[in-house]
Amino acid sequence: MNRPLQHTALALALSLSLLFGAPVMAQDHSQHQHAPAAAPPQERKVESEPAAPVSGMDHSKHDGHSTPTDPPKAKPRSAHDHSDMGHALPAESTPAAEVDHAAMGHGRPPARVEPIVPIPEVSDADRAAAFPELGHGMQHAPEINHYLLFDRLEAIDLDDGTGQAWELQSWVGTDLDRLWVRSEGEREHGHTESANLEALYGRSITPWWDVVAGVKHDFKPGQSQTWAAFGVQGLSPYKFEVAATAYIGESGRTSANLEAEYELLLTNRLILQPLVEVELNGKDDPGRGIGSGLSTAEVGLRLRYEFTRRFAPYIGVVHERAFGKTADFRRDEGEAIRDTSLVAGLRIWF
Repeated sequence: MNRPLQHTALALALSLSLLFGAPVMAQDHSQHQHAPAAAPPQERKVESEPAAPVSGMDHSKHDGHSTPTDPPKAKPRSAHDHSDMGHALPAESTPAAEVDHAAMGHGRPPARVEPIVPIPEVSDADRAAAFPELGHGMQHAPEINHYLLFDRLEAIDLDDGTGQAWELQSWVGTDLDRLWVRSEGEREHGHTESANLEALYGRSITPWWDVVAGVKHDFKPGQSQTWAAFGVQGLSPYKFEVAATAYIGESGRTSANLEAEYELLLTNRLILQPLVEVELNGKDDPGRGIGSGLSTAEVGLRLRYEFTRRFAPYIGVVHERAFGKTADFRRDEGEAIRDTSLVAGLRIWF
């Protein structure tokens, strides 16, 4: 009988039993078609014991329908048997201290006791080759040296013509003791307006500074006169060349000169040289047109090109101004108290 007819017959029988009180017909399970039951676990060829069924049913003892059986006792969650589940447990690990790294290739190679190539003994021939005899003796610089520098040898463009100016310094002696000669002056319209000459003994007190003492003679302006001179000169921090000299003259006259210059290397040959010079006097000297206090100040800026260290032409600009009584004396003479001039010249040394 096919399934639709079976369902119809069951429904009809149930209806009759409800109407007449007849017992319900038992279901004929023998006519039902079921899939063949799986082979019992005992007959399977497996290496490990089967896991306990989850539903607790014994499917090996029914012929089409499962009958309830007593469920097996489940193992606690914390006591899972991973070997029954097919998980392989790792072998017992070896402590880190017992691992043989050398056998695994991790260890460092043993240190060599002997060199790969033995070092030969040093012989007399080796010593002779290392320290040959010199064919000549040591050469020392001459004990007495000399130096002459024309720091300024220039032409000046004046308002009503041209002029000339010079400044030089020279020394002769040793590294510690030297005789210094310094001179500077100016000429305008073919006449010498100022000129002086200094002869000083210099003693080195540090690698960068000398103390000097000697005499100075002024030829112009006015009548010539002689001064006692003493001061310091050298290279200050940040490489400023500084010369500070005080003078004591006749009748208790005093004066001082302070000069500072700096060399700024734009290139190895192109050098910019700013310069500042200040003159101070203790007393008025109307005959020379000099007043007490700050007399004059000069600021210059010169740009030179060194073909060699010994020979360098330059161009520049110079500004000079008189102060105090010196400015008053110049006004009385009809001279300007300030003046700006273009200059061009040479810087040479021997």
